[in-house]
Amino acid sequence: MSTIKKFRIKSFKKKDPMISFKKIKMLFGKRIVLDEINFEINKGEIFGMLGPNGVGKSTILNLITGILKPQSGSILIDGLNVTNLPINLRTRKFGVGYCPQYSGYFHDLTVEENLFAVGEILIKDKKDRKSKIDESIGYFELESVLNLKATNLSGGLKKRLAIALSLLGNPKILLLDEPFAALDIMSISNLQQIIVKLQTTSNITIIIVDHQARDLLSCVDVAIVLSNAKIISKGTPTEITNDQVAKSHYFGEKFKIN
Repeated sequence: MSTIKKFRIKSFKKKDPMISFKKIKMLFGKRIVLDEINFEINKGEIFGMLGPNGVGKSTILNLITGILKPQSGSILIDGLNVTNLPINLRTRKFGVGYCPQYSGYFHDLTVEENLFAVGEILIKDKKDRKSKIDESIGYFELESVLNLKATNLSGGLKKRLAIALSLLGNPKILLLDEPFAALDIMSISNLQQIIVKLQTTSNITIIIVDHQARDLLSCVDVAIVLSNAKIISKGTPTEITNDQVAKSHYFGEKFKIN
């Protein structure tokens, strides 16, 4: 684990929340998915969310983007209440970028065509657009596959392209839904290094949801564990994996992060 994340932001001398959930309650029909949960994500933090299927992890991502609206409670981004703001305003005003679990690109376009298609939407100035696209190509090492259709890329390259596209608008917040799913060991390691490098080079706030607990914990500063509509544990990877409540509800007694 230490080879991926050589440092961790364990605490902040002065808390500077980028995202705050205050008593958020979310129901699907009569089923309570989130039961008045509270948490904060600091600026520049890599924040992970773990928990069983259906526990509300992707729901939290959708609440941040504005796809969903809670039944009660408040969502703050950079200190401002955005609970009732639509997706487009959150994207433009607060720089919320989202990389979905599946796709996130145009399947029948080449890598280069994908970058320019999304770039034309997000970056008005042609010179700035070309510069940002060239930067993304180099950063994500896409030079050798520019003329390949996205549908023909390997799983790891598809993830790299999807993240590159989500970053073209220079978001302040990047949401990654299941980024490590169905990837081989080398692709996961490369992606982990990209995520950590993004934190150090751009100070972007990154939120990761994944079922691959070890892979997620290898690159986050702080994580939460959700169970039965509640946050049952929050802390550094070491803290939550040593927490008895998190062990009994999610990790099990034999789970190790190294």
